[in-house]
Amino acid sequence: MSLAKLRTHYTADVKPENVDNGQKITLAGWVHEVRDLGGICFVVLRDREGKAQVTLVKKKIDKELFDAARRLIRESVISVTGTVKFEEKAPNGYELLPEEITVLNVANSPLPMDTTGKVEAELDTRLDSRFIDLRRAETTAVFKIRHQALQAIREYFVKNGFIETATPKVVATATEGGTALFPITYFDREAFLNQSPQLFKQILMSGGFDRVFEIGPIFRAEEHDTRRHLNEATSIDVEVSFADHFDVMEILENLVAYVYAQVIEKCQLSLETLGIEVKVPKTPFLKLTYDEVIEIINARSEEKMHWGDDLGTLGEHIVGNYVYETTGESHYFIIDWPTEIKPFYAMPYEDRPEFSKSFDMMHRTMELSSGAQRIHIPDLLKSRIESQGLNPEGFEFYLKAFEYGMPPHAGWGMGCERFIMTMLGTDNIRDTVLFPRDRRRLSP
Repeated sequence: MSLAKLRTHYTADVKPENVDNGQKITLAGWVHEVRDLGGICFVVLRDREGKAQVTLVKKKIDKELFDAARRLIRESVISVTGTVKFEEKAPNGYELLPEEITVLNVANSPLPMDTTGKVEAELDTRLDSRFIDLRRAETTAVFKIRHQALQAIREYFVKNGFIETATPKVVATATEGGTALFPITYFDREAFLNQSPQLFKQILMSGGFDRVFEIGPIFRAEEHDTRRHLNEATSIDVEVSFADHFDVMEILENLVAYVYAQVIEKCQLSLETLGIEVKVPKTPFLKLTYDEVIEIINARSEEKMHWGDDLGTLGEHIVGNYVYETTGESHYFIIDWPTEIKPFYAMPYEDRPEFSKSFDMMHRTMELSSGAQRIHIPDLLKSRIESQGLNPEGFEFYLKAFEYGMPPHAGWGMGCERFIMTMLGTDNIRDTVLFPRDRRRLSP
């Protein structure tokens, strides 16, 4: 079966500048809707790029073809060959006058859920029948934007001299200690799904790669059950040699602004489908110290934050609203965190070791990224590992890289799904990943 016989164009390809009025074309896709008005029948065909109206007038068309169109079942797969007639009132400004309709696969009825948007479905229903949910224009729009965002991220890094890497997802030890690991059987021994590429991207700094990035899965065995947590997520990671935390914060904020600009430029139809407007964040982002954040929260909330506490959800919202009210911007940094609440590899300040050269990049609704200048001095690194109750022997493969010339370096990791979620203002992170994995969902 030849592809040319099944489809010559996507629905969005048919425009006056590239298709003639009266030209014969073939579209292929799903039966979105059938409207039988007696003397005229409209079949709305939907493909990845949009919709097209197939118009059949009873008095002007073969009776067998007209009757076949009337009997089409929604969400069946069809290929339609016909001539183009430009019509302003039709979807995309044209209609297709068919000569042939080929049914390639008949859908069962009733459908698991509605694809037209006339009947709303709960998130669990949509995820249980994700193959149908992905046919909805709103769902497709999210993943077109996600695609463009990831493409823009790669473009930005390549333009700025980064090398793309891929580190192991099956590891022998925890990245940051703790128990939030998924154990697996690796032949005759225990292994884990990796929480982060952190240790490996630091090893690459010892290898002289200088500037690396990775876009890949991470796994966290945390028993969260919230709208912004997943147990399998996509992390965007960066590591840079001969740099400090301020250098990589600048890379991060410029990346965010670049991606927003690219999405606005190249995803207008998808943004319109979602009914949202996106604004490029203004750089540089505001930087608040950890101590300043405590003051803001304690001045605006009865629930006090104490030095050494991590930032909770309430605190994130309080500070995020403060930043938005005072600057009109949604993104900002929190810098100079207490050393003891950051991972062992975060570099303490030389003159005030209780503070670390670390940061979180925040959106006004949640944390998006964490980073720091890393410890590159072997003895200090071993001391920090021990101070967090971990055994340096378990990190031998990692520590060895620091014994033979490790440059100063810094980096960060950012959650892809949270980034897309905050950009689009979606209510649930599960809307930004094709097949979510959380504590309750392992299928589909």
